[in-house]
Amino acid sequence: MKLNEFLLPEFLYETANTRKLLAAIPEEHFDYKSNEKAMSLSQLANHIAEIPTWVPATFLYPELDFGKIKYEAPNHNTVSELLAFYDKNIEEATKLMHEVSNETLHENWTMRNGETVYFTMPKLSVYRTFIMNHTIHHRGQLTAYLRALNCKFPGMYGPTADDAM
Repeated sequence: MKLNEFLLPEFLYETANTRKLLAAIPEEHFDYKSNEKAMSLSQLANHIAEIPTWVPATFLYPELDFGKIKYEAPNHNTVSELLAFYDKNIEEATKLMHEVSNETLHENWTMRNGETVYFTMPKLSVYRTFIMNHTIHHRGQLTAYLRALNCKFPGMYGPTADDAM
């Protein structure tokens, strides 16, 4: 069996959960920050919505060299823009998830900034850590923001305190 057949159900489940959470963000709180070192709610949501673009960046290329790119963080100012951006990113990532071969998943991938190498590991490990785990980590931060703002949000793995028991 191909590895992507094991990975795809989790990917689809987690991306659907992430979309539900992004849809629950109240725009009037986009500027909220939990403290001065934290990202704003809008920056965090935009970052989460961007992470699926790392699937093609990982599966299609042998490395990411920050010394060779000019990065600009996304800045969508409405939930509808954010969801459209996320949906587009998920569509492309899902297509690649269906197509990726075992051989590709076993290839090494490097993150660097010019001569400074941050890490090299198999693409499968990059997918699990820097895409899936990273998303879930930031989703947890987002739920903490929403809870601090007394906003309702959907459960990811069961009901939340907002759901009727």
